[in-house]
Amino acid sequence: MYLSFYFQIGTSIFVTYIGSGHFIGLSGIGASSGIAVGAFEWNTILMVFVLGWIFIPIYLKAGVVTLPEYLRKRFGGFRIQFLFSFMFLLIYTFSMISLEISYGAMFLKMIWNLNIYQTTLVLLTVSGMYTITGGLTAVVYTEVLHAAVMILGSVLLMSFAFSEVGGYEGMAHKYFHAIPSVISEGNWTAKPECYMPRQDALHIFRDPISGDIPWPGLIFGTTTISLFYGCADQIFIQRCLAGKNMFHIKSGCILCGYLKLLPMFLMVVPGMISRILFPDQVACVVPSECLKYCGSRSNCKAIAYPKLVIAVLPNGFQGLMLTTMCAALMSSLTSIFNSSSAMFTMNIYTLMRPMATEKELLVTGRFFIIALLAVTIAWVRIIETAHSKNLFEYIQVAKSYLTPPVTAVSLLAIFCKRVNEQGAFWGLIFGIVIGVFRLLAELAYGLQTCENSIKCPMLICGMHYLYFSMFLLLVSLLSILGISLITDPIPDKHVSQIGKECLDSSLEVGEANTCLWKTWNLFCGLEPQLSPKLAPEKPIKENMEATKGTVEHSDIAEEMLAPKSATRKMEEIKERMEHGDMSGEPFWMVNASGIILIMLVVLSHIYFF
Repeated sequence: MYLSFYFQIGTSIFVTYIGSGHFIGLSGIGASSGIAVGAFEWNTILMVFVLGWIFIPIYLKAGVVTLPEYLRKRFGGFRIQFLFSFMFLLIYTFSMISLEISYGAMFLKMIWNLNIYQTTLVLLTVSGMYTITGGLTAVVYTEVLHAAVMILGSVLLMSFAFSEVGGYEGMAHKYFHAIPSVISEGNWTAKPECYMPRQDALHIFRDPISGDIPWPGLIFGTTTISLFYGCADQIFIQRCLAGKNMFHIKSGCILCGYLKLLPMFLMVVPGMISRILFPDQVACVVPSECLKYCGSRSNCKAIAYPKLVIAVLPNGFQGLMLTTMCAALMSSLTSIFNSSSAMFTMNIYTLMRPMATEKELLVTGRFFIIALLAVTIAWVRIIETAHSKNLFEYIQVAKSYLTPPVTAVSLLAIFCKRVNEQGAFWGLIFGIVIGVFRLLAELAYGLQTCENSIKCPMLICGMHYLYFSMFLLLVSLLSILGISLITDPIPDKHVSQIGKECLDSSLEVGEANTCLWKTWNLFCGLEPQLSPKLAPEKPIKENMEATKGTVEHSDIAEEMLAPKSATRKMEEIKERMEHGDMSGEPFWMVNASGIILIMLVVLSHIYFF
């Protein structure tokens, strides 16, 4: 029983994160650049510890199920809750759905020449039906099955691929000789850096100035992005909150961390092998050649994974890979649908109808999924005709420009009591404006690659996107703190209880009986005495206009806005956790597994240094 609970949580988080876009995108970057992109997945393992050990206990103590809901309870007012929810819905709809649909359609069309529109319509309809009728429970159970299919199919492909090149040693030797035979056309000749394999392809730590993925950006820049998933992304938060108790939640997070060690070998390295087997197609640089092989004049690295499936797998196993890609596509889309529904229902619809009943919220959430399905089906035709060969890179760049302000607000909301609603809101706006300006410049000029001759001005785009994410996080932190310091603080009666309980649960410490802990509590604005436990919420009916946007009435507004079903669910979880449901759980196993996981990540970085 214990195994099933944390196994469901861990595999559900993993397949939610790994979709068809990762299979195509990671293998394509691996073919062109080497293994460094695989370290992105290793570094985001930090996410599972941040999520399971810090933020989930905080959300449980605060009695919330989404980050916007927590921020409303933490700061008061409604505008920051609405802004966060609106941002997440836009990101889910126009980035994550775009990525999954685009690469999933590309794979199906290349391998089996299927009608993309009809095939995607069937997959979306099936996914939508069991998401609407079964809710999160159905999504999680199907994701467990999808995880088994995805891992089995990708492991088989990896085994066949390694046998073609003589194992890892053979791949490491042959990769540097995978050069396309056609490098010129007429009087034009491609630059060597466009078609020659990188000399540092088998290293993850690359030059901080000239490297395509500089090592400071790999360590600190990707950490900035992964913190967003660990503290803010509703898709992952929702799955952890479905756990029976903290033992299952932490165990599931650890299992997800172990599974995230696999993409380097299941996706990145097979992309490199594909380049070895098909250098003229996967590594093409002449526009006419690329147009012939993949329909794009820039590059064909996105076909690395589909070409490998066609070349090395027997017909029966190709059917298994079809199932694998369909499972990856469906698991990601259903997760997006379910989490978007919860985000809209609990953080936007309740602002419009604060007195909505539980049944009304349930029906609204299901109709929102239907509306999102309609938008996705219409989006398929647009994505199918768009140039999507570099879509994965664009999505990664967009995350680097948009997520740091969200991360900054999430961290300071918990670890610094002095931050108020004005500082959080306007600091978030300031960070988003900077990030959007840089993103629009990248979209206008194009990513700076060897194929792209039009470069963004150095003053605007001279900083690597991973360095920019670090810079934007720092700017957002300073702006939030600065604005908060020059405005009035939130009264203690509205934040001290939440701050005390949440921080105690995340750090899992007793009384602050050392100078170090007393200093920490003083910095966070926490009183030395214990605060009372949060009482179960009671329905309160007040005039909405009298409380909108005011910190003083934030508690009343919180009562009016919290969906009854979510409130009851959170109280049940907290009650189970506080009344012996965790007694006898071998937490030493979780901690030991976590230490082993960290050691494996460190050793992997050292081995591929």
